[in-house]
Amino acid sequence: MALPEALRRVPLPIIGSPLFIVSNPKLVIAQCQAGIVGSMPALNARPAAQLDDWLAEINETLAAWDRDHPERKAAPYAINQIVHKSNDRLEQDLAVCARHRVPIVITSLGARTDVNEAVHGWGGIVLHDVINDAFARKAVAKGADGLIAVAAGAGGHAGVKSPFALVQEIRAWFDGPLALSGAIASGDAVLAALACGADFAYIGSAFIATLEAHASAAYKQAIVEGTSDDIVYSNLFTGVHGNYLKASIVAAGLDPDHLPESDPSKMNFGGGEGAKKAWKDIWGCGQGIASVRDVVPAAELVARLARELQAARRRVEARLG
Repeated sequence: MALPEALRRVPLPIIGSPLFIVSNPKLVIAQCQAGIVGSMPALNARPAAQLDDWLAEINETLAAWDRDHPERKAAPYAINQIVHKSNDRLEQDLAVCARHRVPIVITSLGARTDVNEAVHGWGGIVLHDVINDAFARKAVAKGADGLIAVAAGAGGHAGVKSPFALVQEIRAWFDGPLALSGAIASGDAVLAALACGADFAYIGSAFIATLEAHASAAYKQAIVEGTSDDIVYSNLFTGVHGNYLKASIVAAGLDPDHLPESDPSKMNFGGGEGAKKAWKDIWGCGQGIASVRDVVPAAELVARLARELQAARRRVEARLG
């Protein structure tokens, strides 16, 4: 299946994942101008009315960029919608997205036919994130245009499947747009995602350590200094298993090696103050951060990824003869 028109306009095969609290219009704009899909959660806009202003800022800034740079227009952007029942802003936020004709909507924590139909109604496309093949089949059956395979090692809410297994299972029946998430923070890893069958690499944690990201200096520095040994997988903080920086767990007075299990029935993804505090104090992060060595502008990070991707391609071509 050919990629939808919006995704064909992405110069680099990378989607910047939506980062709760951290992503903002500055980061989204910088990512799009650099040639990758930029994204942010709708719930990052607080109060909810701010989402209208943010989308206007993104659309106006990217339109101006395209006028001034017709030879390298910006990539499209995406807005993440949590479709879990605890999100009491969903209907309101979807209406704002419709008003601004958001080109890509990333849905999380539950696939819904009505949400997909609403996005299609204004001409947008839907990418739904999944952690296994069963969820992938449900999402496509309910009208999702594409999938984001969230494999082991991804930052924040993540699955436990090997990326090779997960992509292989999905590609056995689905030929639509597919992004792969999980410990991707280098051009080599981007090429690996493409080689195993994905159309895009889905990168989040590396963008936390950028100048535009709305994260504390301590959070950014912890990513710069961290490796996969500094990541803890737990469901304590939201009710869904995810990966977090060990340093933030210790700073919260908890023992990262002996965390209790949470009750999944008490999940809360509505973006209220409780959820916000959990993600502010406990830092989501993936396992691929060893390649992040400095806090840099987002454009510089994308440029590094592009250089590394080209070098990796040449190396593989030479090896294969």
